[in-house]
Amino acid sequence: MQELTEKIINMERSALDRWGKGDPAGYLEITAPEVTYFDPFTNQRIDGLSAFKQYLAPITGKIHIEHYDMINPQVQHYGDVAILTFNLVDVAREPDSDKIVTLRWNSTEIYCRIDGSWKIVHSHWSFIQPPLVNAGGNADAGLMA
Repeated sequence: MQELTEKIINMERSALDRWGKGDPAGYLEITAPEVTYFDPFTNQRIDGLSAFKQYLAPITGKIHIEHYDMINPQVQHYGDVAILTFNLVDVAREPDSDKIVTLRWNSTEIYCRIDGSWKIVHSHWSFIQPPLVNAGGNADAGLMA
């Protein structure tokens, strides 16, 4: 189990490293043809690798992550399925700008062993809920991750 956990986390880190340099191919190479995908910028589920490639094409080369932290990654293993969940904090440069922003994500990546290789069959990204401001104008830090 520990060997599989390390393998899945290393695959994800390798894809994240490339993503941070504007290269989504790291993810495309470990994604199954029948992938399903959600993120905060999609209006509906993306179905299939071809549609996923089309979705990523306009942002290829425009993502510049200065630094990221993968927080508390966990792999749950069930036969030929491995579920990776983690939080991600990206310190990024906005596209076409010098402005630095911090983005906080929840991630679920479902990997399946297909013909002996682990591939992502479902990917879901969401923003970690920002602090809510109560009526007194104070942020409720209890909701921060």
